[in-house]
Amino acid sequence: MEGIKMKENVIIEKDKYGYYAFCPELRGCHSQADSLDEVLENIKEAIQLYVETLSPEEIDFYLSKEILTTSYEVSVA
Repeated sequence: MEGIKMKENVIIEKDKYGYYAFCPELRGCHSQADSLDEVLENIKEAIQLYVETLSPEEIDFYLSKEILTTSYEVSVA
């Protein structure tokens, strides 16, 4: 039997060292890698392992939020 599909918010940052991904709702759920594809694969696995430790009530609480983000280009003097 397949479980219910829920979405989890993931923030990905890139710097000169590679990629860093984390889940704002799941404290301590993060990963890093050299490529975007690799960090996406790693964070997906980290989320799955994290969710397996949660009770049904915690799953409903942590995975029911939606975070919207955007970015703006700014001029720097």
